[in-house]
Amino acid sequence: MHALVLAAGQGNRFEELTRHKPKPLLRIAGLSLLERVLRNLKAVGIQDVWVVVGYKADLIRKEIGENYVGLKIRFVEASNWEKGNLYSFLAAKEIFQSNFILCMCDHIFDVDILRTLIDCELDSALILAVDRKGYASDDTKVLEQDGKIVEIGKSINPSNCVDTGLFLCSPKMFKYAEEAARRGAVELADAVRIAALNGDARVVDISGCFWADIDTKRDLERGKRLLVKNTQKKRGASDFVAHFFNRPIENTIVYHISDLRVTPHQLTIATNVLAWIVTYLFFSGHLLVGSILTFIVGIMDGLDGKLARIKGQETKLGRMEHAFDLLFEFSWLIALALFLSRTEGLLPLELCLFSLMFIAFYRFCYDQFSRTMKVSLDIYERFERAFRRVAGRRNIYNIYILIGAIFNVPLYSLLGILLHSALTAIVYAYRASVHMYRADKLNKFTPKEKRKD
Repeated sequence: MHALVLAAGQGNRFEELTRHKPKPLLRIAGLSLLERVLRNLKAVGIQDVWVVVGYKADLIRKEIGENYVGLKIRFVEASNWEKGNLYSFLAAKEIFQSNFILCMCDHIFDVDILRTLIDCELDSALILAVDRKGYASDDTKVLEQDGKIVEIGKSINPSNCVDTGLFLCSPKMFKYAEEAARRGAVELADAVRIAALNGDARVVDISGCFWADIDTKRDLERGKRLLVKNTQKKRGASDFVAHFFNRPIENTIVYHISDLRVTPHQLTIATNVLAWIVTYLFFSGHLLVGSILTFIVGIMDGLDGKLARIKGQETKLGRMEHAFDLLFEFSWLIALALFLSRTEGLLPLELCLFSLMFIAFYRFCYDQFSRTMKVSLDIYERFERAFRRVAGRRNIYNIYILIGAIFNVPLYSLLGILLHSALTAIVYAYRASVHMYRADKLNKFTPKEKRKD
């Protein structure tokens, strides 16, 4: 699969922002609009991309180059780009001999939209990704019936979905574009309309995936907030502390630092430094200060992943963060137990030892389930989705430690953590075993037996 990106326009509605810089190079949360499109194409396995340029084309060539993030980039000059995006599209008419993805450079979007398009079987000139929910009044509207486009345009009425600006096209689409140009049209939507009149334009519904058309300075602001909102992992935050308290704070911080030169790795290092300071505070008996800092560590620990996702800086090395998280999490309980053992004897160490055993066990059950079933146990069924809010997690254990520090009963903190971790271990082991047993039983059926059943 190859891709074509239209990046020739000036973006007049941005006024002074595009007088010296083309619209595709406007930055949002640390990356230019064009970079975001290219990184999404890279994420779905596309390797060859043609970029149609026009306004200040040399700046785009210089900024992007011919090997951006491992993509082979080739530039196509649109001599009539001022007329409209139909002419930008026609500039590539001699290039494609097979199906290709078509993107607009001024759209930000969920990479899952591309995955949906690539998985489609193309038996028409084009398949347009459409959204049936939450769109703006100035979006290009679409009327579709039985999966086929009937009408498309800014002001059509009625309509039942909108154009997201993402297509899977066959080379036949260029014939419709030439026909539209002969009729005096200047917009790509006019070529889509002609294809639709020939029964040759289909849609695929991507409602639920995020996307936005960036046409104004206000859109840049709205788009940035949309990107921040969608830095959360698909399964969402787990425990109630992370979901209700950490998440909004993290999103606010990410919004403000995403345009800075702060890197995810720098945040990871800073988080670990603070975490080990907490370990020292627990070991030396400064429990209240240490317990308050654990919640700051929890917030910081969510920032590096979100910053990596919004800046397109996710790396294989970044996955090592979870191992270091587990290390300092265990160090907190050990340090607390060692401090209490000076006055309470072996009991704190025994409580800590069994807590670590249960935590290690249920985390292994959780990871084994995810690897085997290819889905997180947290979201497998309704019970798991509810239980994850109160399941044993570092954020929950930090509450026990804080309460123990406030009321000067830290030994009960360890006891509470032990009981909570034991309950979580029982629930996770049981639920994971039940789900995997059911999966084994289903796999034993032959196709014939399935039909009889």
